[in-house]
Amino acid sequence: MATIPAPTATTLIGRRVILRPLRQDDFGSWREVRRRNRDWLTVWEPSRLPGSPDVVEDRNAFALRCHARHRDWQNGSGYGFGVFVAGHFAGEVNINSVQRGAFQNAYIGYWIDEARAGHGYTPEAVVHVLRFGFETLGLHRLQIAIVPRNTASLRVVDKLGVRSEGVAQRYLEINGTWEDHERFAMTTEEWTARRSELLGAWL
Repeated sequence: MATIPAPTATTLIGRRVILRPLRQDDFGSWREVRRRNRDWLTVWEPSRLPGSPDVVEDRNAFALRCHARHRDWQNGSGYGFGVFVAGHFAGEVNINSVQRGAFQNAYIGYWIDEARAGHGYTPEAVVHVLRFGFETLGLHRLQIAIVPRNTASLRVVDKLGVRSEGVAQRYLEINGTWEDHERFAMTTEEWTARRSELLGAWL
């Protein structure tokens, strides 16, 4: 199987959202959204490691986060995008843990500002990264794992009709607890069959 070269950092432009890698100078707008959404988001995220800096409050920690995401791009191991609506930072969508060889798999994660939730911005962003993952990165499979009680995230995969593969018990540590996750997946064959439908509806 031919190796797919890692793309350089790119911008994806849709009907209503723009996706691009976050930069150090995004810290102010990123911090404002994260502060305002602390209760909305942290219940669905892994615990911060003891002694590690709070990336929401520490500009240097945010800069290191941006550098790490840039290295992931260069290494072909992950692709992080900020989601921008009407020019304002609104959330993130990422392709994480890219695995090549026989698997050709990666995982999609996303979050959105609570003030922007329910308007279809996240499904639009996810369709962007599905197309990027399958058509630019040449992946065969993309997965999304969601805590079953996270109804907001479940609405995204429901709107897009992403196939459920069942519940993995105690799959990830979330906010201090090993949580079950419902796993969803799409393969490149499914993307090819549904491409026109998804692009027509969302992009």
